[in-house]
Amino acid sequence: MSIPKGKVLPVAFYRREAETVTRELLGKALCRALPGGGVRRCLLTELEAYVGPHDKACHASKGKTPRTAVMFEPGGVFYVYLCYGMHWMLNIVTGAKDYPAAVLVRGVEEISGPGRVTKQLGIGREQNALPVRRTSGLWVEDVGIEILDTQVERTPRIGINYAGEYWVNQPLRYLVRPK
Repeated sequence: MSIPKGKVLPVAFYRREAETVTRELLGKALCRALPGGGVRRCLLTELEAYVGPHDKACHASKGKTPRTAVMFEPGGVFYVYLCYGMHWMLNIVTGAKDYPAAVLVRGVEEISGPGRVTKQLGIGREQNALPVRRTSGLWVEDVGIEILDTQVERTPRIGINYAGEYWVNQPLRYLVRPK
């Protein structure tokens, strides 16, 4: 599917609570500048919300560390970390400064799985702490696709058993239902 150029989301979009940002990112385009010029646009179709320091699945639930320091920045920057020593995970920090929350990109149209997304789009540690802006080579655009609530499925997040039963069962994973 060819995705048209859209309007870059303003930083204020990300400076809201994580669940709202997660839901509203569905159907927006994750854009990656290509080495030869040009842009690859992929519709965001699967996301997870990490809602703050009280969320036991959120990396910042144990406090500010060198790894999680970027999560304490104001919303609108990337938090990219290595999972299992082999897969980069792309997150977008949300909310206010010193309130660590984020959205994990789990899937885009035609690419399922957070490690596959980063691998296919050439995303790694070098994007950590960069702004979600065109100048960083990685950004999000509103391309005019509206995802209705009837098209959205909410389920528990994946791979967070360490967070305890309450957090394991929270429906903080948002997916666009297949047509």
